Amino acid sequence: MNAPWKPGASGQRDPFHAFVCDDHSFDLLRVVAAEMGWAPEKVNKGGMRNAVQSLSITASPQILFIDMSESGDPLGDINSLAEVCEPGTVVIAAGQVNDVRLYRDLLASGIQDYLLKPFGADQLRDALAQAQAVFFAPRDTGPERPHMTAAVIGTRGGVGASSLATSLAWLLSEKKKRPTALLDLDVHFGTNALAMDLEPGRGLTDAIENPSRIDGLFIERAMVRASDTLAILSAEAPISQPMLTDGGAFYQLLEEFRAAFECSVVDLPRGMLIQHPHLMSDVNVTVVVTELTLAAARDSIRILSWLKTNAPQSRVLVVANRVHPGAPEINRKDFEQSIERKVDILVPFDLKLASQAAKLGKTLAETAKGSKVGASCTALMEAVLGAAEDGEDEAGATSAKKGDSLFGKIADLKGMIPSRKDRKTA
Repeated sequence: MNAPWKPGASGQRDPFHAFVCDDHSFDLLRVVAAEMGWAPEKVNKGGMRNAVQSLSITASPQILFIDMSESGDPLGDINSLAEVCEPGTVVIAAGQVNDVRLYRDLLASGIQDYLLKPFGADQLRDALAQAQAVFFAPRDTGPERPHMTAAVIGTRGGVGASSLATSLAWLLSEKKKRPTALLDLDVHFGTNALAMDLEPGRGLTDAIENPSRIDGLFIERAMVRASDTLAILSAEAPISQPMLTDGGAFYQLLEEFRAAFECSVVDLPRGMLIQHPHLMSDVNVTVVVTELTLAAARDSIRILSWLKTNAPQSRVLVVANRVHPGAPEINRKDFEQSIERKVDILVPFDLKLASQAAKLGKTLAETAKGSKVGASCTALMEAVLGAAEDGEDEAGATSAKKGDSLFGKIADLKGMIPSRKDRKTA
């Protein structure tokens, strides 16, 4: 069936399944299936309902024959079938309704062919041979691009890292048309799904509780689709339910994302760096989201230092978010001096746009189109893609002088903040 991401390896699938309603079709399909070298026992009694129930717990085959004679809502039932079918499955439908409009609608929904009952053996052979040719035909997917994984980390709570993560994922999927996965690793308080007016589902919770279940089929069924090119995996676990994990499930999820999507955006709580540092092992680009404050400067220094040691392969971008038009607590020049590198992107603060995005259930980037905030979000996306293509970290931070320490930097930074007396005088 049609799907926004690539199908997995076809070698693990059965070549053929069939679900039919009448004895004549059942006997005929078993004979033709045996002729083509397929197992006759894969021809089952029962129509659409039986097919949906069976495929919801087993992998779908390369070719699926489905009898729609007992279906009261053919198009609705095809949509239900699509929800349990793996991408790439070639579907042949059969029915008793001789209607050109229905035929066209079924083809538009993603099925390969529609056979009018009763059909003969030659007609069935031709349809199955064509389906087999379609399944194994080379797919024109355009030039193959290496997978890009971006992690978005906030230096402090409330700096807007989740807002930028959802915006980045939306831009990659909508503006660049790249199949994108968004993974929200704040299992209890994540807001990625909420920001897009979606129910988070139980996908991430199930993955943590049963890491052995994670495969391509699990990804297809567990993720919530925001659009044809964007899917989200998140959770809203009860506060009383601790998520005890060694991080293996998260790592396995990212492995499956690399096989199924072109881009992955991970909203990574900063505490995860301590608990599961291995999550950064294959991250191409790390977006460190901060604000221009003393506390954020301190934590930016610590996180940048950690990334330099533990994720040297990842290109780092620093984003100053929600920058007020007035004088910030620390000006940009002094902030950059304290963290010993440039701020790559500056996103201005716009309360009206942020409130509108929340009310509409849309990402900040989508709501802020045509504004300075929207331009900054687009610049972030371009910077992330450019950093991923470059493949190597810039020498963004100068070497620390001998004897310098984090506490020394913070002490120097405090000297840059005007005292209360100086502020009154000013």
